[in-house]
Amino acid sequence: MHQKTFRLKTCALVALLVCAASVRAQSAYDERHADDAVRAAAAAAVRQLASAAAPARQRAAEDLARLAAADERRLVEGYRLQEKNARVRLALDWALYRMGKTEALYAVVRALDSSRAEQAAQYLAALETPEPLYPVLPRVNGNTQVKLLNVLARIGDAATLEQIKPYTASFDPKIADAARHAADEIGQRQAQSPAGTPLRARQVGKDRPPTP
Repeated sequence: MHQKTFRLKTCALVALLVCAASVRAQSAYDERHADDAVRAAAAAAVRQLASAAAPARQRAAEDLARLAAADERRLVEGYRLQEKNARVRLALDWALYRMGKTEALYAVVRALDSSRAEQAAQYLAALETPEPLYPVLPRVNGNTQVKLLNVLARIGDAATLEQIKPYTASFDPKIADAARHAADEIGQRQAQSPAGTPLRARQVGKDRPPTP
């Protein structure tokens, strides 16, 4: 009886080990398959950067940003240097930031003070965290500060309140109003968010503050 029990336990242990190994192998396969899919999508997007149509090039740059395709960064930098269309250049700046070129965030922020303000605000609102915008806020002009405060109203968290507090007392009424609006929006989200949970779901990967 003892030997039979021992054999049963041994068989069960072997089965568990085999099962665990199978799960690990499947996980590794799935990861490789996902990586291959991302690389294929990134390669297809890069090819579209050579399109004669500016909207197609912009969509391609935005696809590369979503994929955060760092392997394609050097190629994208080359396309950025030769791009003539302002909207496509902005999309390429956003893609480069998502690929790890942190200083490219400044170009996206500067576009808030241009005819491409809505496009830039849409990109900045996709940041995983508002933290990269904190060091930029005091370095831009008043109009850009207003637009940036509006972005922070959408993505800010508890830490943002301290960052924008000085702007609520600005001599520029537009800046002060934007800062107070941002504080109100963030406060409302905090009040509605269950304790211990993020204020809102984020859509993209981690972001770092840009290098000055």
